[in-house]
Amino acid sequence: MSDDTDAQRPKRRIQGFGRRTVLRGAALGAAAPLLPATTAAPAAAPRRAPAAGSVSLRWLGTSGWRIDVGGRTVLFDPYLTRFKTGLFDGGFKPGTKLRSDPELVREHIGHPEIVLVSHSHWDHIADVPLIAKSTGARVVGTETTFHLLVAFGVDPGQISVVKGGEVLDFGGLTVEVVSSLHSRNKRYSYFAPGTLNAPPEAAPRTISDLPEGDTLAFQVTAGNDGPSAFLTGASDFSERAVQGLSPDLAMVAVPSSDSTSRYVPRLLRALGRPGVVVPVHWDNFEEPLSEPPRRDPTMDLDAFTAQVHQESPTSRIVVPDYRTTYGGDMRPNP
Repeated sequence: MSDDTDAQRPKRRIQGFGRRTVLRGAALGAAAPLLPATTAAPAAAPRRAPAAGSVSLRWLGTSGWRIDVGGRTVLFDPYLTRFKTGLFDGGFKPGTKLRSDPELVREHIGHPEIVLVSHSHWDHIADVPLIAKSTGARVVGTETTFHLLVAFGVDPGQISVVKGGEVLDFGGLTVEVVSSLHSRNKRYSYFAPGTLNAPPEAAPRTISDLPEGDTLAFQVTAGNDGPSAFLTGASDFSERAVQGLSPDLAMVAVPSSDSTSRYVPRLLRALGRPGVVVPVHWDNFEEPLSEPPRRDPTMDLDAFTAQVHQESPTSRIVVPDYRTTYGGDMRPNP
């Protein structure tokens, strides 16, 4: 989740396009604000690499993404209900009850095969129990995520526990699990730290019942050659863990403080200066996805894009919008 929950907020070589070359695009360094899948085939059925142009991406707000590859759907941190906690109104309530809106969730998720979870704060996991139970999708996350989902009634056999370093082959889709870190606020701390090594006695009821439980990043690659998308759920990272990933697209969480030293330049350098950088987790995630994104006042999106341009001037910066469907190069589909 965002870093400043305890602070007073203001009232806050791919066939069809060359892998890294075309992704860098003609608009070098320029920020570019840019305003259904089917159920997966049985595991035993062979899968072919996705055809060019078969990849689409949709930003689900916060750090969430829906990635569709040739009729298969992967979700990352799908938080869609976006209920009010007071976080953006100067009166944050840690005792806010958890809830999930089935109709709203169904509107956005399609038929997911895989759900990737970066960590277990509410703005990343709150809708995952409903999605897992209603779709049968495989959830990939930390041990804490496993125990929380079991407490919510998700089938344990549906959940894959990972730590970082795993490279998972889903038959035409590769998921690399990256050990990562949660972002920090100005006091070098964050909301609800902690891990679980067993399910809680009762299903969590409030947002404060959901500890962070360690943080992961993921890199999802379609086919043998991409495109590859590096997905983050928090604005910090393990420099050694990301070295050599070289993604085509980097979905990077915007920080709310300078507590992490030289976060943007170190990350972009370690990732090999991706062709496209997409800032995420800068929006007010308590406003509905039916409205245009409204900025979190604690996040300096302009400063972030300036840092990206300075460190990696050949990267194309795409500031995403809700509901827009992008192609595998993060240009809007017609």
